Amino acid sequence: MNAIGDRYISTKIVSSKLDYLCEGLCVTDLRQLFDDLVRFETMLWNAIDARLVQECNVSLGSLNAMLVIASTPSCRVQDIARAVAITVGGASQAVDRLQAAGRCVRHPNPDDRRSSILELTPTGRELLETAGAIFDQELANYLGAPRS
Repeated sequence: MNAIGDRYISTKIVSSKLDYLCEGLCVTDLRQLFDDLVRFETMLWNAIDARLVQECNVSLGSLNAMLVIASTPSCRVQDIARAVAITVGGASQAVDRLQAAGRCVRHPNPDDRRSSILELTPTGRELLETAGAIFDQELANYLGAPRS
């Protein structure tokens, strides 16, 4: 399936999960729900990003790319673009920044001369471990069970 099809399926899954929340809501309520979800995502992203930059000197966007590289066998720039729903150009720039910082390397792709295989460097893997723990901690803080 192509990226548009993947997004459609993802959207349908999210939509079906939200159906139980949306039954009986009018259009204005759905618009408010949309606005609230977007604001929450932005606030959550900014809070996690700020902590990662402060403690690890890595942005959440870079961490997302590193997570894809680490979890995708023979990862290519296109795989990052697809996984985080950005353009191939944006993913390529993210990889350029990671490579310039010594966090990943590009190897020739033996199956396709037009693309490269991405790999985290030892420095990148170490950063991923540290930053990943902070990311998980922040997700638990914001999305975990309510505190009493």
